[in-house]
Amino acid sequence: MEIRETAIPELPACVSLIRESFGTVAAQFGFTPENAPRFTAFAMTEERLRRDLAGGHPMFAALENGQIVGFVSLTPEAGGSCEVSHLAVLPAYRHRGIGHALLDRAEEEARARGCVRMTLSLVDENRRLRTWYESFGYVHTHAVKFDFFPFTCGYMEKPLP
Repeated sequence: MEIRETAIPELPACVSLIRESFGTVAAQFGFTPENAPRFTAFAMTEERLRRDLAGGHPMFAALENGQIVGFVSLTPEAGGSCEVSHLAVLPAYRHRGIGHALLDRAEEEARARGCVRMTLSLVDENRRLRTWYESFGYVHTHAVKFDFFPFTCGYMEKPLP
């Protein structure tokens, strides 16, 4: 497996991967374009990734045999934080350490950019994913229920040594 920065010509494949990956969460929890149009599985676009990339958000792809099988982006924030965004692995490639490797790469990039803390958000009801992040030192800090989502957004963070 190789992890490298994402190039502009790869963005359509990354959008497809993100939608497929987040689509399994949508199916598991009953999210649809009608009840959760802003959920990543339905709202991610190539224009969004292009805008983020142009705005200085580093993006990384995990490749196996030349195929993009995982993705993560990093959003630098005020106050020395960096947010892990859109961490996604194709369902057929899960449970092989790809997500962990992408998370490690995002944290490495955050340290290089001077970040002292990682943050992320997730579907708070997704206890399996929350436990996975906790296994890497992330701590649940709070949850917020937004009217435009049929779920609660959970927030986690981790100090960077």
